[in-house]
This record gives sequence, structure tokens and C-alpha cells, in this order.
Amino acid sequence: MGIMDAPPKDLTLDLSGRTLADVPVPSGREEEWRFTPLRRLGGLHTLESAASPALTIDAPASVTVTQASVDAPDFRPTDRLAVAALELSSSMTLVRVPADTSLAEPIVIAHRGDAVTASVVRIEVGTHARATIVIDVTGSGSHTAAVQLVAAAGADVSLLQVSDGDRDQVYAAQHALRIGADAVVRHIAVTLGGDVVRLVTSAQYDGEGGRLDALGVFFTDAGQHHEHRLFVDHDAPHCTSDVQYKGALQGEDAHAVWIGDVLIRAAAIGTRTYEMNRNLVLTEGARADSVPNLEIETGDVASAGHASATGRFDEEQLFYLLARGIPLVEAKRLVVRGFIGDLVARIPVATLRDRCMARVEQRLGDQDPRFAFEDAE
Repeated sequence: MGIMDAPPKDLTLDLSGRTLADVPVPSGREEEWRFTPLRRLGGLHTLESAASPALTIDAPASVTVTQASVDAPDFRPTDRLAVAALELSSSMTLVRVPADTSLAEPIVIAHRGDAVTASVVRIEVGTHARATIVIDVTGSGSHTAAVQLVAAAGADVSLLQVSDGDRDQVYAAQHALRIGADAVVRHIAVTLGGDVVRLVTSAQYDGEGGRLDALGVFFTDAGQHHEHRLFVDHDAPHCTSDVQYKGALQGEDAHAVWIGDVLIRAAAIGTRTYEMNRNLVLTEGARADSVPNLEIETGDVASAGHASATGRFDEEQLFYLLARGIPLVEAKRLVVRGFIGDLVARIPVATLRDRCMARVEQRLGDQDPRFAFEDAE
């Protein structure tokens, strides 16, 4: 038996460098890559060059959108894909929301890819400003992205990532969140499409009283790989994080991965944190991996906990609905809708709420033979 590498000592981010020359190509045996199908990444982990994607930005007049040179010294990349986005992008899209501004309409950053691309987006929300930002990813191709959100003191920000590409799309992104004193950031991930989607979300606090609500909804179909990784670095006192992800899986080789890492440093007294992941496996052949991790370096914590659960379709619920004359397909839709509905209801854009539920229910139709239970007929 060979000697295996020891697991990491703690949850601290410890990337070996900020250039592709300094960061080795992953082999798949590393902890952060052991669930990712590297052969299906479209070469993103070995990129040496990339084009710029077509980004269409719809923003209110008070928002400034410019192109700038890639300069992100405070962006802490978590893996080689994020380093590739920073190094290979020809420019950075800079979105600025002025202080004390309250936007009635969301900022929409639409990405539709059809090639191998890399991009960097930095979003700055000023003091006491309120804004909703939607990153809507569709199309095909292979894409790596580095997205940074900087929420100043007292800001209230919702950042929605919608991954709804074609079935041949590969999309990998890191969202780096910086949360100012008394700021509230809602990060919402809706993952529906693509062949492989890998979204890494990292968060750090720039002052006391910051709050992060990280929500995720995903529907993983046959052959799809959806991977969500979160690292919440509590490095300031009296801050809060609430992480809740729910997903449903159906079909052969459907694979969902959720990794939730929360680190409470010695200085982060009075921290409140909780993380939860729940997976509903609808058919045979689907697989969900769920790994919550919590590391605490101080005894002065207000509350801390985590939970993870993966289970099959509740046959008692299904029988109850069937016994009351509800058709089988509609009964299944009701159960799935009830499972993810509480998180979908927290999406602040009505059109996206409707789109999410419509896409999920479309896959649960009676024309889809993958969604069938012989013992429930």
C-alpha cells in the first residue's frame, strides 16, 4: 500500500500561488478535486489561453459599468480555475453601485457562451446601498469565472447565480464575497443546466455585525454533475452566516456534490453560524455527496451547528396524495415543490422564481421515463 497524503490540518485557504505557473494542475486525488470529473471539464484545469465571453449587462442609470485592467489583489482564489480566470482574462468588468442608493430593479449580467472563455467581474456596492445582482449563465462552451462582490458597511445586497446552460456546457466559477460591518449579503445559487457546473463560494467579513445568507437550489438530471463548495471565514466578531442548500436528483449518473466549510477564528467572538444541506434522490442511479465541516478556534461562540441529510422519495407522502385521487405525476410534482419551495420563495426576483419552478416541473412530466416508480404505480 502506498503512502497517502495527509488531510489538511484546518479549513484555512492555502493556495500555493496566484499564477498558473505556481499552481499545479490537479490530478483528482486532492481533497478539493476528489469529486470533480476532471475529464469532463473541457480542459479548463489545463487552460493556457481563453477568449472573453459575451457579457450583456442591464443596469439602472445610477450604476456605473466599466472595463478595467485585471487588478484584484484582495481576491483570494481557492483553486486553479479561479487563478486561470484572473490570469487569462483580458479585462475586468467593474460594476459600481453608489452609496445610499436603493435600486428598484435588479442588475442583470447575462452570459451566453459558445467557446472556451474566461472572465473577471468585480461588483462594488457602496455604504448603505441596496441592490440585487443576477448573473444568468446560458448557452454552451466551457467557461471559468472569477466574481468578486464587495459590500460596504451597512449595504444590503442579493447576488443570484443562475446556471442554466445547455447540456454540453461546462461552467466553473468562484464567487468571493467581502461583507462590510453591519452589511447583509444574500448569495443565492440556482443550478439547473449544464453538463458540469462547479461553483465555489468564499466569504469573509470586513467588520463587526456582518451577515451572510447563502441559499442554493439545484435539480440534477441524468448524467449531470453539479458541485457547490462553500467556505465561510468568520474572521470578525459578532457576525452571522446561515447556509441552506436543497436539491433533487433523478436519472442514471446524476451526481450532486455539496461541501460546506465554516471556520470560526479566535477573533470571531459572538459568531452565529448554521449550515444545512438536504438532498432528495428521486430515482435509482443518482448520487449525492454532502460534507459539512465546522472548525472553531474560540470558546466564545453564540451558536454553531450543521446538518446534512440525503434520502429517497417519501413513499408515505406519495401514497397519501394518490389515495386522495391526485394523479401520480402531479403528486410527484407536489412533493418536490414542497421540498424546495421554501428556498425558491426566498429568491427576490419573481421571474426567476417562476423560471426555476417551471424548469423543475418540466423535468417531472409524465413524458420523462426516468421519473418512474414501479412500486408506486
